[in-house]
Amino acid sequence: MQDLGYHLTDYNLNYKIMLSKIAELLGFGPKPDYAALVRGGAIILDVRSKGEYASGHINNSINIPVDVLSSNISKLKDKNTTIITCCASGMRSASAKSILKANGFSDVHNGGGWSSLNNRIK
Repeated sequence: MQDLGYHLTDYNLNYKIMLSKIAELLGFGPKPDYAALVRGGAIILDVRSKGEYASGHINNSINIPVDVLSSNISKLKDKNTTIITCCASGMRSASAKSILKANGFSDVHNGGGWSSLNNRIK
């Protein structure tokens, strides 16, 4: 019976770690101080379409739509620069974060929706 308890404890711990990683990937969980990151030189990468970006965006952000991010990754020169991704709701920016991480970018944050991110960096 003790073995069963041990395995359930391992299972619960692994389950919590997995949920934590999924939440982090989707931009949930503790939020970094985005304003401090921007003051420190972070790049804001808006991954919405060109049309969405034209209708409103964060000043000094870079627009590379998520569907062409992989083929335009060279536009982001330094893989050690902090990058904050944003979109309309946070889903495309989560995908962009994954693409960037898979391409060796080390400090990437999902900022979620651009308008709420804009309010958090002021």
